[in-house]
Amino acid sequence: MNALRKLLNLDFLPQSPAFGLFLLRIALGGSMLWLHGRDKLMNFSKLASGFPDPLHLGSRASAGLIVFAEAACALLLVLGLFTRFAAATLAIAMGVAFFLVHKGRFSEGELAFAYFAGFLALLFAGPGKFALSGKGGGGSSKGSAPKPNKPKDK
Repeated sequence: MNALRKLLNLDFLPQSPAFGLFLLRIALGGSMLWLHGRDKLMNFSKLASGFPDPLHLGSRASAGLIVFAEAACALLLVLGLFTRFAAATLAIAMGVAFFLVHKGRFSEGELAFAYFAGFLALLFAGPGKFALSGKGGGGSSKGSAPKPNKPKDK
């Protein structure tokens, strides 16, 4: 029974939160860049005039902001540079897509919601240690557990 439990728990795989964050950054950022941002960037002039404008900024401005998020911020996420900024920008973009464009309907906006959730996770977790930012762990010492105080010598 113990062997079955170890097998089902996948205990033979090493646990690595840093590698998990790396995979999440590559999968979410890479797919966003390749499947969404690249096409919008390459076809911006055709796309901009009829782009959805849920924030009432104008179609061209909305298209520009989404291209910035889906291309530039997705690339930053893949590289692990300014990860939390990139993840926040992408989470906002996907939140707008899911809640405003798709009106919170999973039947239409399931992918936007999945991206939204993943980008939120990266926003709070940070880049992990496999990032070009050089920040280990969560990428920021803010919000981490405080270090114990050392007794002062008298």
